[in-house]
Amino acid sequence: SPFPEDFIDTTSNDKTLYICEHCLKYMKYKNTLIKHLKTCTYTTPPGNKVYQMPISPELSTSQYKNRTAHSISVYEINGEDNKLFCQNLCLIAKLFLDHKSIYFDVSPFKFYVLTENDNKGSHIVAYFSKENSLSSEFNLACIMVLPPYQRKGYGQFLITMSYYLSKKQGRICTPETPLSDLGKISYKSFWTITILETLLKNKGNLCIKDLSEQTGIKAEDISYTLNELSLIKYWKGQQV
Repeated sequence: SPFPEDFIDTTSNDKTLYICEHCLKYMKYKNTLIKHLKTCTYTTPPGNKVYQMPISPELSTSQYKNRTAHSISVYEINGEDNKLFCQNLCLIAKLFLDHKSIYFDVSPFKFYVLTENDNKGSHIVAYFSKENSLSSEFNLACIMVLPPYQRKGYGQFLITMSYYLSKKQGRICTPETPLSDLGKISYKSFWTITILETLLKNKGNLCIKDLSEQTGIKAEDISYTLNELSLIKYWKGQQV
């Protein structure tokens, strides 16, 4: 990730970059971080809270087992209004995403940041970004779940939210490509579950166009998923 070289201490064996988990400001030394935390004014991500769900302590499924968070929240952040925060978020994402290419030109995007909330505050665990433009066919530009929080269903949750937002705008969309390896797995899983549930609900009496209109998933993505599931074939030049 293209963090400035000035923030790498070449005289030390400790190649650690220190980052404030609230405002995402990055620092060269641990002492600098400790001083910063005493004055940092961020307690949650900037922007508007657009979603919150309490987590019941009684839940014992693998998805929620041993979780200490009390709730999860999603904040909608405009890249134009909070450039520095969004740029820092993109720099962190690049540490884990090979195909990440935009770090500084964040103005055309909205960022949806997911947090786990407990007695110590809100902790950023994942995010996705999407273009502000309604003319774009993409409802997701980048998605990233921090490694300690993977395998908890957060990727699926954010993908679901991206489709909910595009359906609310009356749009049929697709994610921007190329997807990361984990992104491909997550989308294939989401498309499979969504399409099969829709077919079951309608007893299978749907064409691909109907599926697309009901789910908000682009027809090409539906065809790909059905083909992967061996539920579609070509007959007389048509998909059936």
